[in-house]
Amino acid sequence: MTGLLAVIACALAGYLLVHPRIAPGMKVVAFTAPPVAGVVWLLVEVWERQFAAAVVVAAFLLILVALIGLLGHPRLPIWTKVIVFCTVPVAAVAWLLVVTADDTIKDPGEDPCSMYYGGVGVSKAFPPQAYCRYDDGTTHDLASGAQFVFWICFTVSLVLLAIGLWQVVRDPRAFVRQFQFRLTEQ
Repeated sequence: MTGLLAVIACALAGYLLVHPRIAPGMKVVAFTAPPVAGVVWLLVEVWERQFAAAVVVAAFLLILVALIGLLGHPRLPIWTKVIVFCTVPVAAVAWLLVVTADDTIKDPGEDPCSMYYGGVGVSKAFPPQAYCRYDDGTTHDLASGAQFVFWICFTVSLVLLAIGLWQVVRDPRAFVRQFQFRLTEQ
């Protein structure tokens, strides 16, 4: 059943991408809003973190405006616009790999810090970091490669989204045009 739902979702996503009469801004909202809504739901309903959910919604709205501004920038080549859609998911996966590198969910004694290094696993959400802490106060970094990938992707995404935000501030009508339906195009 899950496979069927995934196929249907992919088909719907493909249809949205190729349909010429759907405004580009609406396509961006349709692709980015569901995962963020899932995260907000988890924060509110499961972990009861309303303030964190509000911060996520505010950050999403800012990033959404920047992303739509980036897509509406008239002089940027298409490959620079596509880079954002590649670096953001890679940064998210790299972040997840870093913050779960210490595997504190496993039974004590089965996480990599106590099994291989004899320490206690510690992870921080932002800036993402995972390390083993020993009794004498020294540390050993875990997932430093994933941490490097996260920072590269995060920086590239941040620069491109800043360009998009600057485009919206500079020309707000370009932002509005991204939500206009083009009925005359064929």
